[in-house]
Amino acid sequence: LAGTKMNKQILDYPLFALGFRAFFALAGLFALILITLWTSIFDSSLVTDNYYPSTYWHAHEMLLGYSIAVIAGFLLTAVKNWTGIQTLHGDKLAGMCLLWVYGRIVPFYSELLPDGLIALIDFSFLPALAYFVAKPIIQSGNLRNLFFIALILAMALGNALVHLEILGIKEQTANLGFDLIVGIIIMMILIIAGRIFPFFTERGLKGVMAIRNPMLDGVAIATSVLVFILLIFDINGMVLTIAALAAAIVNFIRVSGWYDSKIWFVPLLWVLYMGYGWIMIGFAFIALASLDMVPFSVALHAFTVGGIGVLTLGMMARVSLGHTGRAMKASNTIAIAFVLINIAALFRVLLPSLVPDWYSSFLLISTYSWLAAFALFVFIYTPILSTARIDGQAG
Repeated sequence: LAGTKMNKQILDYPLFALGFRAFFALAGLFALILITLWTSIFDSSLVTDNYYPSTYWHAHEMLLGYSIAVIAGFLLTAVKNWTGIQTLHGDKLAGMCLLWVYGRIVPFYSELLPDGLIALIDFSFLPALAYFVAKPIIQSGNLRNLFFIALILAMALGNALVHLEILGIKEQTANLGFDLIVGIIIMMILIIAGRIFPFFTERGLKGVMAIRNPMLDGVAIATSVLVFILLIFDINGMVLTIAALAAAIVNFIRVSGWYDSKIWFVPLLWVLYMGYGWIMIGFAFIALASLDMVPFSVALHAFTVGGIGVLTLGMMARVSLGHTGRAMKASNTIAIAFVLINIAALFRVLLPSLVPDWYSSFLLISTYSWLAAFALFVFIYTPILSTARIDGQAG
């Protein structure tokens, strides 16, 4: 009985009250661990046995480790708002967190565990997340948001393609899986941006009215989807160039309707717009890469380090404040973190493409900037995420 009571007390801890708390905390911590390990593996100062080849491990963990943790935290929180039904909390949320953690750890036990078991543990997280997100949506009749379930399952398909190659069942499917996952995450960001950017802008800037244009939203997302479809099917040349330029231009026009120059006085706003800006830069670099002017890896890191990295840090910071009853104002420390994450993208994406001979130095600056940004996030937000709401409400 004493053990049961102790377990109940642990699971009633505020960290497990709502999805954003536990998963944002895990994402912030893992962003530090992942890049620290990857830096040591990349320069050969650390040699480890791993289920994944080293470059695959880096890509997999950035996308299906860090990024999925942020997505899980966001959706498990947003679905409660959309449906009015309590999502995962307590022991079930802790169980999902453990499943995610196991997926990060077991690849390093490849000599002790069967490859199939390692793959199964990692793969099972996304289908489980799809189930727990779908359940309240279906119960509430909020069917317009079911497409998020389709996106989660499509990411699970991408993950399966990675594992099929590593297990030797299929050949050359991992990169296809990674391309599919990157495309889906960017699509999810663009869809969510259409819902929250105008709202956040109007809430953060008094007297500002963001222009909403559903038709433009649809065109922006459609052109972006087309680009990723072309990439997945390895269609290059002028077709990809035109599609990528169209995606960059239409998304720029879309954002222009929400934008107001006063956002630059509000860190919680400008960090989101900067993240969206990196996505547009990613499309522009795809157009250049299709003309053999820059490597495709430059565009990839514009989407990942820039788009995903900057936007997820900004979203975690804002969502955590709002759902813990705090004022929507970033501290000076977090504003510095927002600057640092953009410096990380600048030195990983733009400057290496302009001065390739300095790539190693730029990569080092980017790495340190990323680590500093997330170190500040973990330092400031761990107490916020792990303590009860200051307004006394549940969540």
